[in-house]
Amino acid sequence: MNKLEREILDVLTADCRCPAEKVAVMVGEEKEKVENAIRAMEQRGTIVKYAALVNLDEEEDECVEALIEVKVTPQSGSGFDGIAEEIAQHDEVKTLYLMSGAYDFLVIVESKSIKGVSRFISECISTFDCVISTATHFILKKYKIEGAMTKKQPRGRLSIQP
Repeated sequence: MNKLEREILDVLTADCRCPAEKVAVMVGEEKEKVENAIRAMEQRGTIVKYAALVNLDEEEDECVEALIEVKVTPQSGSGFDGIAEEIAQHDEVKTLYLMSGAYDFLVIVESKSIKGVSRFISECISTFDCVISTATHFILKKYKIEGAMTKKQPRGRLSIQP
């Protein structure tokens, strides 16, 4: 990735709706050069998707998000990739990462209920022969999403009451 592409990504990461002509002004390049760089990054898969960060905590009660730690035995021939491809096929899966440390995958899922998350784990994740264990953590409240605060918090000293 070259310097121009990095600068363009910085702008688009802050505001993915920023038009190419404004990005060009911000990075000091011609609009056509910026458009070509964006198109090239899209084709290479560097830019995967343009999305809005949404916090539905205050808007609706019909969404449960959970982080599932999954420990697996890598498969002969495909290692972790084959398992990841199968897990990723499920609509409940919003994000899937291969991790280092105590577990292999971090799966972020979304469902309409805790029971829906439980069903996903018992009927999908646990059915894989390679799964050794899972640990599920439910998201209770979001304070910051992808670097953006969900609500303006008053600045000041942190006061923790006993």
